[in-house]
Amino acid sequence: MTFALVPGVSVADTENGTVLLDERNGRYWMLNRTGAVVLRCLLDGESPEETAHTPLRRFPDAADQATAHVDSLLDALRTAKVIAPWAAGP
Repeated sequence: MTFALVPGVSVADTENGTVLLDERNGRYWMLNRTGAVVLRCLLDGESPEETAHTPLRRFPDAADQATAHVDSLLDALRTAKVIAPWAAGP
């Protein structure tokens, strides 16, 4: 499954991570560097399972928690309605 930011949500990289701004209601979310990497992987078309492997290159001791952390972030972004499944063309 591929994900995309919903219309009206912008993203800005900072030196400490990424900020998402929901221009529809003025709310924003700050993601740390690891969260920013996870978001980029998801937006680049990686599955949550594939995405979980990316941070492990930096934090190999977190293998048992990586998938849960990715799922938690994805759930939070979906609940906030800033990211949604996106289906590529036919």
